[in-house]
Amino acid sequence: MNKPSPAIIAQSAVRRLPRLALLLFCAAYILPGFFGRSPWKNEDITAFGVMRELASPAAHWLQPQLLGRVNDFDALVPYWLGAIAIKFLPFLDPAVAVRIPFILLLTMTLLATWYAVYYLARSPQAQPVAFAFGGEASPVDYARAIADAGLLALIASLGLAQLSHETTPALAQLGFTALMFYAMAASPYRRATQFFGPALGLLTGLAGLALSGAPTLALLLGAGGALVEWTHMRWGSSNADAADKQRSWHWVLLIAGITLLVSLLAHGLDLWRWRIRLPGADGQPVWQDLHSLGRLLVWFTWPAWPLALWTLWRWRRQLASRHVALPLWFAGTAVAATLTTPASDRSLLLSLPALAALAAFALPTLKRSVTSLIDWFTLLFFTGCAIVIWVIWIAMQTGFPRQPAANVAKLAAGFEPSFSWLAFLVAVVATLAWGWLVKWRTSAQRAALWKSLVLPAGGITLSWLLLMTLWLPLLDYARSYAPMSRQIASLVDKNACIEIYGIGSAQAAALQYHGQLELRQAPAQVACPYLIVDADAQSTLSNIVNLPAWAFLATVRKPTDKYENVLVFKRVSIDSPVNTDSQAMTLPRR
Repeated sequence: MNKPSPAIIAQSAVRRLPRLALLLFCAAYILPGFFGRSPWKNEDITAFGVMRELASPAAHWLQPQLLGRVNDFDALVPYWLGAIAIKFLPFLDPAVAVRIPFILLLTMTLLATWYAVYYLARSPQAQPVAFAFGGEASPVDYARAIADAGLLALIASLGLAQLSHETTPALAQLGFTALMFYAMAASPYRRATQFFGPALGLLTGLAGLALSGAPTLALLLGAGGALVEWTHMRWGSSNADAADKQRSWHWVLLIAGITLLVSLLAHGLDLWRWRIRLPGADGQPVWQDLHSLGRLLVWFTWPAWPLALWTLWRWRRQLASRHVALPLWFAGTAVAATLTTPASDRSLLLSLPALAALAAFALPTLKRSVTSLIDWFTLLFFTGCAIVIWVIWIAMQTGFPRQPAANVAKLAAGFEPSFSWLAFLVAVVATLAWGWLVKWRTSAQRAALWKSLVLPAGGITLSWLLLMTLWLPLLDYARSYAPMSRQIASLVDKNACIEIYGIGSAQAAALQYHGQLELRQAPAQVACPYLIVDADAQSTLSNIVNLPAWAFLATVRKPTDKYENVLVFKRVSIDSPVNTDSQAMTLPRR
């Protein structure tokens, strides 16, 4: 039996968001951050290093690695995409080439989310109340307006901005999760036997997620999707005919079958890993870990999470309905993974498409006072952010105001500001567009479902675009290993091999790319004339190398991190006897 819908929406409230405006909006969010910068620490540069090594002729494509390290690189598809891009786009810098497929992945995420919300809103249980004398929103227009709102809610999520612009497995997992979400949402409107469409999306999404380092999540999402489909078939709309129920049965079997096949594929490729880490497992108090995770959940998923909670309350009589149950399962599974895995932010990233869908279904039930509160909070917050970004940029360029300029000089020692007309003009246009958007939103406009999320999505897009234009040189200097790597390269002979000890994957990848250095793990089989050691590993250096054979050259510090230092040594003797006395050569103090 169908429960009464809490949505009361007239046809006048479901007018379309102009397609050109929506496309420009998405482009302004997607493109900034992918170009004009170096790979950032840590996951971004590490993944890039693995892709470069995978693109070499001697690479093992089923076992991506970086300088012989394979334990941390159990994902396959993201590294394959980057390596293929390097091979097929040789005219581009490798750091630019690898971003092309990830731009497409982010685009796929936004597109799949829109269509997922659209098909969920087409569900009979999601439709608004029918008016006694007509005039209620038509199903297609209503679904389109809800989908527009869902896309805006996804873009407005604070946690999406940075992680969605990195070339890491996290973005691949996000794209394939969104594709699975779309396939399961659209299943009632397509036959399971039609390969192209949701069936292909389901296969690609499940396999891609498993091969991107998340086979357990793929198994859980697949099993949950089959359960939601079975529940919908068993207790769904009473108006469903025999053909609809047969189609649902086909989808239950298809989802379950593909999930099983993907699980077997992951087993065959040895992709299953034990990653469970419960709060308090690292020695910290449980309450402290839960507090940190709670703070992450609050800001990372803002503003979707309060709207999602409101949806669960207002649609509580329809919790078993497809438009609530499916996104609730996807979001709940990702949040559970956040609580039980070390990479909490990257696990939480996968909840954003589903949370955006839940947030969109809150809009038909919100009061005007609540939407006004959202508008004013967003207006004040993001306008303030834009002012801060502009003031600090002006201080970097002119030295006035003095305090922001002094803070930048202190935090980024050695940074020299530069001026770009292109970046400046793009930032000016974006700021003017924000002003126009605020004026449009606060003027007397006809009601539209998606209007409450225009300012949040516009505000985060403005802030991200300003950061990726005005602040990009500063952020690139602070977040990349380029300055440190080039300083090290100036101390050594680039034509010689270099041994490394205690150097992390991110630093090693940066030394290979920015410094153009040939690195080998110490102790190397062939004697190299130089040795680079992480400062934290110097106490155990005597166990690895013959200390009297090396002379200390310099300590190189990352300009924006006083704790991230490396030591550079030069070989002075090859035939010196091994001396196990750690005092035989005096190492520099940190």
